[in-house]
Amino acid sequence: MEISNETSSNQFFLLSLADTPFLKALSVLIFLIMYILALSVNALLIIAVRINLRLHTPMYFFLSNLSIIDIGLSSSIVPKLIIITITQDTSISRHDCASQMFFHSALIASECIILAIMAYDRYIAICKPLHYNTITNKKFCISMAAVCWALGCINSSFHVPYTLQLPFCRSHVNHFFCEIPVILHLSCQDTWLHEVSMYISACTLGLSAFILTLFSYAYIISTILNIRSIKGRHKAFSTCASHLTVVSLYYGPVMFMYLRPHSRYSLSTEKTASVIYTVVTPMLNPLIYSIRNKDIKSTIQGALKKK
Repeated sequence: MEISNETSSNQFFLLSLADTPFLKALSVLIFLIMYILALSVNALLIIAVRINLRLHTPMYFFLSNLSIIDIGLSSSIVPKLIIITITQDTSISRHDCASQMFFHSALIASECIILAIMAYDRYIAICKPLHYNTITNKKFCISMAAVCWALGCINSSFHVPYTLQLPFCRSHVNHFFCEIPVILHLSCQDTWLHEVSMYISACTLGLSAFILTLFSYAYIISTILNIRSIKGRHKAFSTCASHLTVVSLYYGPVMFMYLRPHSRYSLSTEKTASVIYTVVTPMLNPLIYSIRNKDIKSTIQGALKKK
């Protein structure tokens, strides 16, 4: 039961996707399909990169890391959301809520960084092709992937424990899952300082990664426009089109969620943005990269035929 003063409850209560039987069944079916697709296509992409020697390049190494992040991002949210909707038991323990916040926050930060690294990889490949193999060697790739995962975990390790140490006057979360900005709204205490620190960290990681991506593509586009051959321009643009599409799909909802004052928009819009970057984007990313890539498509088709 929710009370006005500080609650001693060890659990929170989330929203389910729907209340009526028809909408419940429909929403569970939709989310289950999206989740299975996200797992399947990301796993297939990882396998394709693993078994095809032609795909053993830095770009596909980082793409495999992106797929692992997307699998983790969906898995940290969707299974619990489906269970809540089916059972209508919306409770989640503080421990499980902390786990959701930790993995969700860590993976969001890691995805921002990996997308920036992939943009830098394209910059070197197009603007400095003669130095590509020297710069993007195995040591560089492993180091960049390690930095990506480490920064995501460090970011979460700072914000999540502090968030859960706050006193809470409410236990009902007006959201589908535990997310730091939403949990802060439940606190009896003024969370201004923590919100500022969260925005600073979001700007340091997310906005810096986004700016690095923009600078990389500014140089890429400048280089491509100087290519005299129309066929050469088209080929160069096609190598970047998939990554640009993924960046646009990802950064839009994330920046909307974390880099604006929360009072200026409705909570329903906020929930929609969260669903897009935690459920829809992880499902679309591998599809976007695979649609125009003959090597990935042929590898997947060959692996499926063997089975």
